[in-house]
Parts: sequence; C-alpha cells; structure tokens
Amino acid sequence: MSKSAPSFTCTACGANSRKWAGRCDACGAWNSIIEEAPLSSGPKPLGPRGKQVALTDLATEEAPPPRATSGISELDLVLGGGLVPASAILVGGDPGIGKSTLLLQAAASFAKTGLKCIYISGEEAAAQVRMRAQRLGLTDAPVMLGTETSLRDILTTLDAERPGLAIIDSIQTMWLDSVAAAPGSVSQVRAAAHELVNFAKRCGVAIIIVGHVTKEGQIAGPRVVEHMVDTVLYFEGERGHQFRILRAVKNRFGASDEIGVFEMTGRGLSEVTNPSALFLANRDAPAPGSAVFAGIEGTRPVLTEIQALVAPSPLGTPRRTVVGLDSGRLSTILAVLEARVGIPFTGLDVFLNVAGGMRVTEPAADLAVAAALLSAREDVAIPRDMVLFGEISLSGALRPVSQTENRLKEAAKLGFTQAALPKGSKPGAQGGLKLREMADLTAFTGEMFGAG
Repeated sequence: MSKSAPSFTCTACGANSRKWAGRCDACGAWNSIIEEAPLSSGPKPLGPRGKQVALTDLATEEAPPPRATSGISELDLVLGGGLVPASAILVGGDPGIGKSTLLLQAAASFAKTGLKCIYISGEEAAAQVRMRAQRLGLTDAPVMLGTETSLRDILTTLDAERPGLAIIDSIQTMWLDSVAAAPGSVSQVRAAAHELVNFAKRCGVAIIIVGHVTKEGQIAGPRVVEHMVDTVLYFEGERGHQFRILRAVKNRFGASDEIGVFEMTGRGLSEVTNPSALFLANRDAPAPGSAVFAGIEGTRPVLTEIQALVAPSPLGTPRRTVVGLDSGRLSTILAVLEARVGIPFTGLDVFLNVAGGMRVTEPAADLAVAAALLSAREDVAIPRDMVLFGEISLSGALRPVSQTENRLKEAAKLGFTQAALPKGSKPGAQGGLKLREMADLTAFTGEMFGAG
C-alpha cells in the first residue's frame, strides 16, 4: 500500500504544490510554503510490531465531558444536557419538516453564547439561507455561512477555521473526489460520513450532519452511518399539525428515546416546555373513544390523548386505520379483546389516532388503547380526570410497567385525580391520586363498562 503524496501550501495565497520551494510561484512570497498533513491519514501498512496501548480499569474515574448549552432547553435536553465537543450528530427527517430551520436556529443560539459556528449548505444557495435567517430574525447571530459540496474543500476550511460546531446540510449532497460514484450513492455517503466523523474526533470539532430519509422514514444511505456517529436524532411531525418532535434514537452522551417538543410558527420553531398540557388541549367535555395515556419518553413523562372511533363497516373486510401507533399492536389488542374478553369487533371499522401528531411506541399504552376502543364501541365516556397505562399480555392479563411513580406524578400535576393501572405496580408517592388496580382486561372491562 503506497503512502499518499505530501501536500505543500503557501500561507500567503493558499496555492498548492507537490513539493517544497523557497519561493511561491503563484504570489512570489519567500519562505511561505509549509507542508500540511492530509485531511484523513487512512489505513497504514502494519509494521512488524506496533506500540503498546495504554489500558485502564473500569474503576478509573474521569470528569464528564464539558457541554455547550444553546439556550434552547428542548434541544439541550435531547442532546443529553448540551453539545459535547468532538461529537458527531446525525439528524434525519421528512422533506420540509423543518430540519434546516431547527439547525439554523440552533447554530444562532450556540453562536450567541460564544461558540464559533459554521453552517455549510450543499442544497441551498447562500441567498436562500440568508432569507430564512431574515424571516427567523437571526441576521445578527455571528454564524459563518458557506455553500459547498466538495468535502475536501469543506474539511480544509474547517481545519483552518477550527469552529466549535459545524453543520453539514446535507450528507447526501457531499462528494469525495477519491470515490468514483455520484453524490448520494452508498459509497459516497459512507466515505463522506467516515471523513466527517474522523475529522470531528481528530480536531475536537462537534459536527451535526443532516440526512435525508426514505419513504419508510429511515435515514437514507448505508446503516453503518448511524453506527459511526455518536447521536442519531429524528425530527418528526405531521404536516397537518404545527407540532414537531425531536427524538433521540441513539445517544452516547445521554438518554435515548428522549424527546423535545417544538411548535412551528411564522417566526420559526418555538419550544414547548410542557408537552403534556399541549397534547391534552381542548378536552373540556368527556367524549366516548377518548383515553389519556401516561407515557414515558426517555426520562420525561408525557401525557397524550388516545382517540378511537368504531363504526359499522359497509365493506366485506373492515378497515383498520392507525395514526401514531403500530398497526400490529392494534390488531393484537383487538384479538385479545375478542378472544379473552368476548367483545368482538367483527364487521366494525376501527380508527385510532394519537392526538397532536405524537407517536407512541412503548407497550404501556396497551391499556389506554383498549379503553379507547371499548369506550368508542360501547359509547360510554371514560372519566375526564382518569389516566391509564399498562401492558396487555396475550392471555388478557395486565402487566406492570416501569416508572409508575413518575407517570402518576405528572398526572397529578396536570389535575388528574384517578388512575387505572395493573395490579402489582409500584406507585410510590402518587400525589393523592385514587388508584384503580386491575389484574386483567376482563376485570377492567367489567369495572369500567359493566361488561365482560
């Protein structure tokens, strides 16, 4: 394996040459040519013997990494408390969901705290980014802007400027001249991500990389990119809702599944400090088919409304429409209700929705989903001041879930007075709530709806 040729650069005019000379041929300056290390050293041939690696034990204490806070509390929460130097962060989301808006606001907030920030756009011209900054009122932020797609030129600029934070928008537009493939291809995305992560670790620069997503919602490109970076964030939301959710699915410096809630306004994204009150808005009168689920997102308890509608189906095969929940989980709950409780949904269309554009993934929502379905089918409203949570097994038994105390405290803080939960839970200090513990789904149905 041959070594890469050394590179020499004139410090006066920036001209490159293949060998050293006392005088620059481009500008005529004397003693201005220096040798520069390549941006990526790449693999080296193994010699007969390497040097010994320093080893430590697991009891060795190290100070936690210093963090830079942006002042946007929801963003800092998802990052685990702030931005860690030399970290690589991958942000994905649907087109037009607001990724560039969020990151431009984040860059402006970090820059106003004294962190040197560079925003590199490969998708938009500088004038377009400036127009967005004017609309968001960020023109006074000391953010340096660049538009380039050549990764070699970008890394050279970052190596010279040494910012605290660099934002690359997006990885699918970057290209390396050493890779014979089109930008956005698997090989280009893999190579570009490797170079950016390697630069972040070597130079101590935090890098945020924007990634496109596929129609399935996964970040486009090889999955290995998500393994390379330290943090993977997804920016989620429905186009019909003004709320946006920043979710951490991987974080080496904080909790995964942490969420930050934002509201899209005419002045950009504004943070929502109390998402539970937001997702429970406009619930003045109790209505059949509505149940409040006390969930946990990362380290934060969040209360959301589960809405269900059950109606006779004119079709031979009834419809099952789900928004914000796994459709397979709905099918399982319907099967348990019919087989274990004896309440059929045959010939009925079922529509299920999580209010506010929220997406619920934990199995603790099973009891709230079943309650909403039964409430809609029996046309009986669940008490307005009740929250529900619990996992339903295939036998119909209700299983306890984790962090029961935090769920109940959040419910009590928002004015709820009673909770339905599985028997055997550890409520702790429940904040004065009346607890209604049930062993199985049949007992829950009989107590709440007088059937089963």
